Amino acid sequence: MCLIALAWDHHPRYRLALIANRDEAHARPSAAAGPDPEAPEVYGGRDLVQGGSWLQVSTRGRFAAVTNVRVGRNPEARPHSRGGLVSGFVRGDADAESYLAAMAPYAAEYGRFNLLLWDGAQLRFASNHPEFQSAPIAPGVHAMSNGAFDAPWPKSGHATRALSAWLASPASQARAADGAGVAELLAALADTAPAPDAALPDTGVGLELERLLSPPFVLGDGYGTRCSTVVLVEDDAVVFVERRFGPNGAPGGDSAVRLPLTAARSG
Repeated sequence: MCLIALAWDHHPRYRLALIANRDEAHARPSAAAGPDPEAPEVYGGRDLVQGGSWLQVSTRGRFAAVTNVRVGRNPEARPHSRGGLVSGFVRGDADAESYLAAMAPYAAEYGRFNLLLWDGAQLRFASNHPEFQSAPIAPGVHAMSNGAFDAPWPKSGHATRALSAWLASPASQARAADGAGVAELLAALADTAPAPDAALPDTGVGLELERLLSPPFVLGDGYGTRCSTVVLVEDDAVVFVERRFGPNGAPGGDSAVRLPLTAARSG
């Protein structure tokens, strides 16, 4: 996943509201959002190559999402997949701070990652590039992509503005279990307009690829946006909406569920 915008402790109805696009090779096998066969309280997509996930929630009041960190074109060679950090946390019981403290000595063994963890009380960010770091996320609207947390990339600004506008609109007060109430958010995630060259980051991949990767929605035959996701955490339920895509943005199906939380969140 390459773009996440989130509002944390910022809205009277949603403790956490999040929109995200996952960018990946279209040929990489993945499972659409659904219950995890090995942990039915866990819901989200699954990577069918190395296991794990890019974004999952648990009806026990847990959430995790991960992106890679883009540093040049050289492929990574790490023994562990960053997707395992997502599935490991949402299946477990440790609070976010304890989970990250236990993982920290081995963080360099995972592919470069930016990680979000919510344990029902605290939302934390962690990364292992250029070295391991972890911190609680302050209330407000934030973005996480393939660089530093809250880096002012054009796609990040587009996503945070869209999320803020939606949260301030009457649409945010309607129940969104069928996905109808989040059409504006999905539309924002579908924006394919490239950023101006002067606004592009320099992640070592060259100008042509920076342009290709600059929109919120990445179009491509071999690589591009595979799904758009909306997660809305209420006091007693989590709304999870996913829209899937094939090569060059071909429609691949939609799903929308409202998952009752089995226990009241703490905090």
